[in-house]
Amino acid sequence: MLKRVFVAPDPGRARLRFAVRAVLGIGLAVGVSALAGHSLAGAVTGGLTALLALFTVTDTTVRGQAVTTALLPLVGLPVLAAAAGLHDRPIARDLTFLALVGAGVYARRWGPRGHSLGVFAFMTFFVAQFLRATPDRLPELYAAVLLSLLAAAAVRFGLWCYERRLPVPSLPAPPGGTGLARITTRQAVQATAGAGFALVVGQLVSGQRWYWAVGATWWIFVNTTSRGETLVRGFRRVLGTVIGIGLGLLVAVPLEGAGVPTAVLLALCVFGIFYTAAVSYTWMMLCVTVLAGLLYGLLGVLDPALLALRLAETGVGALGAVLAVLLVLPVTTHAVTDAWIQRALRCVRTATAEAAARLAGDEGTDPASRVAELEQLLARVRLSVAPLVHPLNPVRARRERARHVLALLDDCAREIRGLAAVAADPEASHDARLAAACRRVEAAVEALTAGTDVTAPEARPVPAHPALAHLHGLEHTLSELARPLRTPSGSRLVAAD
Repeated sequence: MLKRVFVAPDPGRARLRFAVRAVLGIGLAVGVSALAGHSLAGAVTGGLTALLALFTVTDTTVRGQAVTTALLPLVGLPVLAAAAGLHDRPIARDLTFLALVGAGVYARRWGPRGHSLGVFAFMTFFVAQFLRATPDRLPELYAAVLLSLLAAAAVRFGLWCYERRLPVPSLPAPPGGTGLARITTRQAVQATAGAGFALVVGQLVSGQRWYWAVGATWWIFVNTTSRGETLVRGFRRVLGTVIGIGLGLLVAVPLEGAGVPTAVLLALCVFGIFYTAAVSYTWMMLCVTVLAGLLYGLLGVLDPALLALRLAETGVGALGAVLAVLLVLPVTTHAVTDAWIQRALRCVRTATAEAAARLAGDEGTDPASRVAELEQLLARVRLSVAPLVHPLNPVRARRERARHVLALLDDCAREIRGLAAVAADPEASHDARLAAACRRVEAAVEALTAGTDVTAPEARPVPAHPALAHLHGLEHTLSELARPLRTPSGSRLVAAD
């Protein structure tokens, strides 16, 4: 698990940039709140607001990101007012919270912007429970939210807008449909049912910290599509929480909220959340758990019993999510995995064509952006097939076949990265054989996505041209993919429930 985090590919150092910028943006937001004279609760609100703004806004253009960021207070401030106003009305508060869960998940159907606004609305209500916000504190909390969004935006769009040089990949939405056939609709019902279970049982466990159970259910559903993905994500959330609580006992509890060391560790946790999010949900949850412990230390309420309670509430939330995906309108992994793998293969084809065009002198093509897109698509593939490759999967043959597919797709990504690097070299020359090799790669991808036979590549001497070597490597890898990608009937790709 540790190796996976630190040796995972990071094209353009995107994860590193993402994490460093987050530390700067959140640090600035907290600093601005402090300069404005806000209380500790206001500073915590500001920091969490900036974290959400920098983490959840994932539009594919800088302009789109700016628009979504500007829309965040339009959903966040009314939700904050509702949470504070319902503080002493538990039934209305609980029903409102569940409504936000369903609406937040359903909003995924409108793409990255809907997802961002849904997450921000839910988390605003969650933070209000965390801080026990009341109506008299709304002016300060409003100011903290607005100032922090401005600070985060100043860093993201002014100080360090690296997306202008490295565009954010455009990823496909989950498979569509209408009514209950639409995945976002089914998941909204599932998430609401799971959160309802978590809310009721969580309140039986603790009348004060019950919202941790609802939050656990919510975050297990975020960025998952099938029941297999959700089950694995629930397991990883509990595992990350357990490890994080262990670290919290060793680090956060002894500090007792001491200012300087707590601030340093909070910055490290923020960096860890952003740096590991794309490659390890377990590590991300470890960092989130330690961060939460440090915040409770600052608020003066941290002790081992509170950390144990957090683990119990996380378990309740995970159980709610598991029961929901198994019993309420379940979504199988087969079609979802098939769609992600086919999209990744098409990205391989497009990246190959753009790299060849760049080598031929076309300055308008940018294979580097395709490399980043392919990495994110492969992350989605890994998430989708995670139930198949999990050590607890009893079907060994399917587990090994899925691992083989992932290894071959990683080989494709490695060849694409090498091809793009060669194409970016201004001194790289065009070779007439590149066009023919590119056509063979495109034909192999078409055959794989159509479910037909892939022509085995001819034996050729190792080419001296580096781009041609990468294309030949792609040919060989795509040919190897033909066998494990299809079921014995030859009609479907790897995943099946």
